[in-house]
Amino acid sequence: MKTAQEYLESLKQLKPKVYLNGEKVDSILKNPVTKTVVDAMAKIYEMAQDPKYENIMTAYSPYINEKINRCLHIFQSVQDLEKRVEMAILTSQVLGTCNYRCPGCDALNALASVTYEMDKKLGTNYNKRFVEYLKWVQKNDLACSGSLTDAKGDRSKRPKEQDPDMYIHVVEKGDDGIVVRGARVHQSGSIAAHEHIILPGITFRKGEEEYAVAFAVPNGTKGLTYICQYTPEDAERLHTEDTYHLGNPIYGVRETCMMIFDDVFIPWERVFMCGEVEFTRHMWSRFARIHRMSCGGACKVGFGDLMIGAAQTMAEYLGVAEAYHIREKIIEMVKINETLHACALAAALKGTEEPEGSGVYLPDRMYSNIAKLNCADGFWKLMALLGDIVGGLAVTMPSEKELKNPDTSEYIKKYLKAAVPAEKRMRMTKFIQNWSAGLHGVGTWHGAGSTQTQRLEIYRTVDLEEKKELAKKLAGIKD
Repeated sequence: MKTAQEYLESLKQLKPKVYLNGEKVDSILKNPVTKTVVDAMAKIYEMAQDPKYENIMTAYSPYINEKINRCLHIFQSVQDLEKRVEMAILTSQVLGTCNYRCPGCDALNALASVTYEMDKKLGTNYNKRFVEYLKWVQKNDLACSGSLTDAKGDRSKRPKEQDPDMYIHVVEKGDDGIVVRGARVHQSGSIAAHEHIILPGITFRKGEEEYAVAFAVPNGTKGLTYICQYTPEDAERLHTEDTYHLGNPIYGVRETCMMIFDDVFIPWERVFMCGEVEFTRHMWSRFARIHRMSCGGACKVGFGDLMIGAAQTMAEYLGVAEAYHIREKIIEMVKINETLHACALAAALKGTEEPEGSGVYLPDRMYSNIAKLNCADGFWKLMALLGDIVGGLAVTMPSEKELKNPDTSEYIKKYLKAAVPAEKRMRMTKFIQNWSAGLHGVGTWHGAGSTQTQRLEIYRTVDLEEKKELAKKLAGIKD
């Protein structure tokens, strides 16, 4: 397995075309915004080397008969799924932002499951290709990003009824591979990954075969362009020399980008679906099921732990920790967070091998969607309760730099002190601002799919006929 330093050295060999705030980024390792992604990924490599985290951050791979980073592991049991939940919680607790390798891990597992089924039913050799690719990725301990979200354009229209590039699609096939065109959006941490795993993001129909494509592509491949997000938090980090006063000084906020595929060549050995429209729903649905357990559910539990810790700390700083209504708010935060935790664990522990014979275990379809749907609602409530406890200063506080301004320093120290000095209060308030007044609400709502997709999956999964029969039997109704 790579060390953090080896990962950083490996990035120097990549030449991604990255743009941020209208300018080309010369080095993702040096730019203040993109560096947060690099540092977060490096921390995951570091944690995998730490004996304290070994049980959670590493796994044994039967494909290469070696210990590997769990981010590259194919789930072999419900215990593996449970460890996946623990890893998501732990990395969120340590980073306070995305670990950026979750989508890649979940995409690899979706491919392991679906390519096995495709080969069995269609006689293709996608799974054999995938396993060889997986072995190479595991042997080299490569960071992978996962991708499903197309630009989509006019959503009232099918892909061919509008600009065809609104969805990733094959524009050319040859003896040596395919050429693809399109764009992907909301790509978490892709700029600092070695590999991108591209899966179809919707169910395609007959006549849309060119859109039914899954493949892997290296970072920096010719024709790939990365256009980074730009938010108030990014602007603050980009235009300040001292990052110590930012809410999460080292790892910042979740950084995403658009990935543009401008006629990108993909060799056949990296293609894992090409035209099999009947399996596109299997692909996105199984990815979503895993991602809603791990990212939509468990990951946010780690964030919730940080928010609860910040709420309790701030209550103590303000001298109100013993107030009944404050304690009730803390209890409510714990109740919400542990409910989300329980849903993620249920999804893992009720998981099953799918398809049979594949050796790949997937989380329970119902509970994984329930985990994400509850998280979407619960996270907003956590943010609201945290904002209630910290007070209005979370959105009106002066810069911590005023403590070093000779004209304002004494005023800040005097009027912003509480049960602790002003500096401590301001530092924790800024950390809370990152949660209660930052990007996390909308990001959590839409991450791993909008709530409507979970509702549809829940409705498709629930056995209403069984529940009707239970009610009719006790009511004495015979059809």
